[in-house]
Amino acid sequence: MTDKEQDFVQIIKEHEGIIFKIARMYSNNREDLNDLYQDIVYQLWKYFDTFKGESKVSTWMYRVSLNTSISRWRKEKRQGQKVDIEHLFLKQEENYDSEFEERLNKVYAKIRQLNDIEKGLMLLLLEGKKYGEIAEVTGFSPSNVGTRISRIKKKLKEQLKNT
Repeated sequence: MTDKEQDFVQIIKEHEGIIFKIARMYSNNREDLNDLYQDIVYQLWKYFDTFKGESKVSTWMYRVSLNTSISRWRKEKRQGQKVDIEHLFLKQEENYDSEFEERLNKVYAKIRQLNDIEKGLMLLLLEGKKYGEIAEVTGFSPSNVGTRISRIKKKLKEQLKNT
């Protein structure tokens, strides 16, 4: 294995949570999740040489992962709707809180209904990214990120209140 390949594998291992979380947000079932995960890793490898280190590796990975997911989502949207035959559940622990799980699933379901830009912004926010980091990933200004997120939160609160 070359040094480049070793570096890439190490980066993927260190940041695979990013890829998984984005793939989960843009997938309806386990098969789609696996396919999207592989597609994201392929795109990261394809553009690995273009990463110049001007931003954090995680920022670059978010950008490539979100762009890959959004592109795939748009392509699938044009091809028609798929039927969701399986649900993804969080790993259950001994201290399983079914009410919390139910509320969390409702929130994720509402987030999945957002448009592709809103969905990506919420994913980055849920990851604990600051507006500046989100701006770096998305290309929006930090103030625009703040405005958009505020509107999305209001929209989600309203939708969740009605359920």
